[in-house]
Amino acid sequence: MSDFSNHSPEPSPKPSDSFPSVSPLVMVETAFLASTASLIWFINYYFPLGPLLRVFFPLPIALLYLRWDRRAAIMGAVTSGLLLTVLMGPTRSILYVIPYGWMAVVLGGLWKRGAKWPVTVAIASLIGAIGFFFRYWLLSILLGRDLWVYATTQIAQLLESIFIRLGILAPPSLLFIQIVAVLMVLANNIVYLFLVHLVSLLMLDRLKSPIPRPPRWVQILLDYEE
Repeated sequence: MSDFSNHSPEPSPKPSDSFPSVSPLVMVETAFLASTASLIWFINYYFPLGPLLRVFFPLPIALLYLRWDRRAAIMGAVTSGLLLTVLMGPTRSILYVIPYGWMAVVLGGLWKRGAKWPVTVAIASLIGAIGFFFRYWLLSILLGRDLWVYATTQIAQLLESIFIRLGILAPPSLLFIQIVAVLMVLANNIVYLFLVHLVSLLMLDRLKSPIPRPPRWVQILLDYEE
């Protein structure tokens, strides 16, 4: 008979072997900053203050990435979405997650890797544009009307008035109207992301989580010292 007395059973894996431990400080900061992001969105939705609060939408989650890592930022974005689902319903919560939660995680990662402002503004602006069209698509489904048609109609009327002032008698084509509409969305997001970068530069430096330095012309314009 075989001797099994010398063979001790393999020790069962500890919980820490299967699930990486999370620092209590990380959990507390994730919960706090996720709640902050949700509160900013909640207040702006019911008491809109124009662009004043919108520039802060991505900052809490991006700060999580700068202070900790990608996992904390993703968990913060997911937690914000779940909290807003409870407070406002799934439709309004997903309009925060896409694009602002997604944008915040990407911005935090790019800033932590030291990406230049033109790169971060361009990538985040593209995410913002995707979020804009996603919002139009989702609201069109919920309302049962194609809101993009309404938007392009307004742009067509604007272009026609510009053409008349310029002495151009031919009406703008549908393709030209669509291109102008997309360019307007991108331009709006570029301006928005530039403002987000300016606010982040001034705010996150004071929180000891600085973002990459702005281009030289921005430093001269703001009289900003390194």
